[in-house]
Amino acid sequence: MDFTFTEEQQAAVEAARAVFSGVAPDGVPSPALSPGAVAEEFDRPLWAKLATADLLSLVLSPQYGGAGLDSIALCLVLRESAKVLARVPLLESSAVAMTVERYGSPELGALLLPGAGRGELVFTVGANGRTGHDPAELAVTARPDERGWVLDGVQTGVPWAQCADRVAVPAHTGGGRTVLALVPRIHEGVTLDDQVSTNGERFAEVSLDSVRIGGQDLIDADGAWDWLRGLLATGTCALALGLGEGVLAMTSAYTGKREQFGHPIATFQAVAVQAADRYIDLRAMEATLWQAAWRISTGADGPLPPSGDIAVAKIWASEGVRRVVQTAQHLHGGFGADTDYPLHRYHAWAKQLELSLGPAAAHEEVLGDLLAAHPLG
Repeated sequence: MDFTFTEEQQAAVEAARAVFSGVAPDGVPSPALSPGAVAEEFDRPLWAKLATADLLSLVLSPQYGGAGLDSIALCLVLRESAKVLARVPLLESSAVAMTVERYGSPELGALLLPGAGRGELVFTVGANGRTGHDPAELAVTARPDERGWVLDGVQTGVPWAQCADRVAVPAHTGGGRTVLALVPRIHEGVTLDDQVSTNGERFAEVSLDSVRIGGQDLIDADGAWDWLRGLLATGTCALALGLGEGVLAMTSAYTGKREQFGHPIATFQAVAVQAADRYIDLRAMEATLWQAAWRISTGADGPLPPSGDIAVAKIWASEGVRRVVQTAQHLHGGFGADTDYPLHRYHAWAKQLELSLGPAAAHEEVLGDLLAAHPLG
């Protein structure tokens, strides 16, 4: 495989590094010391900087003021954002925007996408269903009437829903199809109840009670929700990779200067072997991530559908990010639990990502079913 990135993708990475270089992971209260959310809003000043650097329009086509790059470029930027725990809905907003452009009507794209690229319009998405364990598309019903569509149901754990302008809500119709509704946050019948994520961010339970939207605000193209769900999963794997790389760099710096018995502990075999194992985890996370992102970006054929590559990436990401932060905590000793040191924040974010991805065993089951349905060879 050739994982060489294009000049445009590499330029996106450099722009992202420049923007994120000034972000402090401990810029908000610690989630370990906060009874509620660490902040009412996501990082709006950082969001404005991302817009100024054209990173919010990166994946939109030139007709909407974008650079026309792909999901690989998005994952590269997400990777950089996670290294500093950037508190912005970059994944959710970009993924919904890409789905609107790919599957929505030209009228919907013209209405929403220019503002999204400028950072003036923020998207989020309800992808966790009613409980976080059931399929998201079964948590809300959508029925057509003479004036459009009527939505009823609940989506839990919607990131920064209180700050978003539109919430993308998957819903099932009476005919068994899945549609994607772009619901305004302030709308008759929409109720938001505060929730707090594992890493201390403000989430919401979004309740829809006979919410009526026009047909222009709904995407009913086949495959739209499946594509968005796959992009969200792959982007979460990119976040896990970036966080893990940041944690391993932090661990390397600490063990290189922490001395015991007159020597840096990094020179001890037991420490070096554990760090090397985590490096292997990160390289496996990286390889499987780019494979999944490439399949989504190109639609290339393979022995398995793209969902197979996404499942493999999720297996490595959910297990790998947990192992990386656990080893980091162990090698830091008691210092790693000090709330004046940022490592505990990375641990909380890693747990949130692990929960978002779901257990590796579930993805292994999905992969097994795909292998049974698509024999290799």
